Amino acid sequence: MTTAEHLDTIDRLLAKEFPREPVRNVGSSSGPGFHLVRLSRTRQFWDDDGSGRTEAADQISAEYGALTQAVTDRWGDPQIFSLGTLRDRVAEGEEIPEPWKELCGSTDHVHLWRAGEHWLVACVTQRDGEDPYLLTAGATVIDPR
Repeated sequence: MTTAEHLDTIDRLLAKEFPREPVRNVGSSSGPGFHLVRLSRTRQFWDDDGSGRTEAADQISAEYGALTQAVTDRWGDPQIFSLGTLRDRVAEGEEIPEPWKELCGSTDHVHLWRAGEHWLVACVTQRDGEDPYLLTAGATVIDPR
């Protein structure tokens, strides 16, 4: 997908109504007050010899940079929001609302923009060290704090 297609997806998330109950599909999740969608993913994370990042991982980093710049051009400078505190609170048993609970389980930080009453979220997630990287975007009305 191109950056323009990613922005179109984000526009659709902003316009889309939130479901009353959580809904999970391959590549997306939604619930009361939020939508998350996978925009892109790496095909392979580890080189055949297990030594590290492949060109695909570098490509998703480039896509992420292009997306964050395009969203910044449209909605202004982002906040770079660390999810470490939320992750600690989850580990201590505190109930954290979605989409923040899902995100803090798969990334250390997100880029956040305010678009009217919505927070726009962009990040690169990875569930496990051997899983692919996922370029993820979302729209939510749920404050990240």
